Amino acid sequence: MKITALLVLKCDSRSDGSDPVILANATDVNHFGYFQRVTVRQFIVFVGRTVAKRTPPDQRHSVQHEEYKVHSYNRNGLCVVGFMDDHYPVRSAFSVLNKVIDEYQKCFGETWRNIQADSTQPWPYLNEALTKFQDPGEADNLLKIQRELDETKIILHKTIDSVLERGEKLDSLVEKSSDLSAASQMFYKQAKKTNQCCTIL
Repeated sequence: MKITALLVLKCDSRSDGSDPVILANATDVNHFGYFQRVTVRQFIVFVGRTVAKRTPPDQRHSVQHEEYKVHSYNRNGLCVVGFMDDHYPVRSAFSVLNKVIDEYQKCFGETWRNIQADSTQPWPYLNEALTKFQDPGEADNLLKIQRELDETKIILHKTIDSVLERGEKLDSLVEKSSDLSAASQMFYKQAKKTNQCCTIL
């Protein structure tokens, strides 16, 4: 069981098509090859932003992607996204996201609403959470949210394509994304040809 990344994003409720702004980002990509790590981090940002943008306020989503699940929770425009492997319990995953969002609001209040650009400042708590919650039991012991989970609809998407809007294609989003370098875009195209694209997340 593993958490690879946790991201906190500001999701604008306006329908002007603006991308979510990254407020905090923590990743652990040491289990990937050294030369893959930059590309993997870029894809985490790309997929995290894509999923967050399509998670409506006060909803939770889970997107299945090969042996990984990308979980998201949007609380009134403040969204947390977690990349966990398929063995990480769903209840524990959402406990982690709930704890992170609570802690973010406790530390920063409503100041995130005025942020307009991605933050590059590390948030120490997020790195600590990434390490601490590798054990799902830590998340459940800290926060019990069974009732809230039962009352909240969790939508499980089979692939990332299923969270895209009608007519959107992942390939075109990859080409237009400012999160991915030319090298990462080329890697995606080559990996897709050999059907290995999904192993990078």
